[in-house]
Amino acid sequence: MTEDVAVLDALRAAILDGEFAAGQRLVEVDLCERFGCSRFAVRAAIPVLASEGLVELQRHRGARVRVIPLAEAIEITEVRRLLEGLTAARAAERVTPAQAAELEQIITEMRGAVSAAELLRYSEANARLHGLIRAMAAHRTATGILERLRAQLVRHQFALALAPGRPAVSLAQHERIAAAIIARDPAQAEAAMREHITSVIDALSSFSHPRAALFPPPRSAPAPARRPPPLCLPSDRAGLAHAGLDGSGRTARK
Repeated sequence: MTEDVAVLDALRAAILDGEFAAGQRLVEVDLCERFGCSRFAVRAAIPVLASEGLVELQRHRGARVRVIPLAEAIEITEVRRLLEGLTAARAAERVTPAQAAELEQIITEMRGAVSAAELLRYSEANARLHGLIRAMAAHRTATGILERLRAQLVRHQFALALAPGRPAVSLAQHERIAAAIIARDPAQAEAAMREHITSVIDALSSFSHPRAALFPPPRSAPAPARRPPPLCLPSDRAGLAHAGLDGSGRTARK
């Protein structure tokens, strides 16, 4: 693996894992120090990540981690609904006994994660299940587009995973998707997948205030002052950054 590819993969993973806040500037010198690489490798990686929608290039200001507004996230998810439905139908046509067993295993892991209220474990199993369905479908074009779209949505998906009761709702939907694929029923698999992604769109649309959704105040919290403070308090920054919120203080639909 060349240095350019290694730095590209490492920087992409760091952004997707929330190690850089949405809107954070990507300073060339800092990146070189962090990854122990040359400036040429960093300069090669930035345009690629910009083409993937993860980085924004600003004239005279360099690069920063791209902020994906909620409205755009919903539009991206609407596109996902079409393509994920296609891959689910294809997976049902092509599923092997070994793949069916793997689907069942992941569903079992998801049930355990919901029972134990382990949100990150559930999120990881969820991603593996969708990845397996894409692999089963063997549709290179759809897979390439979906993986690029998924990368742009990762921060909103993290916020969605924190919504009370959401994993249990999602689990039931994934159980129906897996059952249809294992039964080799393409029409039902596509319908179940579209129903699931529609539910994701509805859940994203229901978030009317990012702080209320992610950091609910205690019951005894005093009434807000006439001029409320900014959303991005020092104690909130880590959580807000990981969820992809810019802390600007503006009310955003989430």
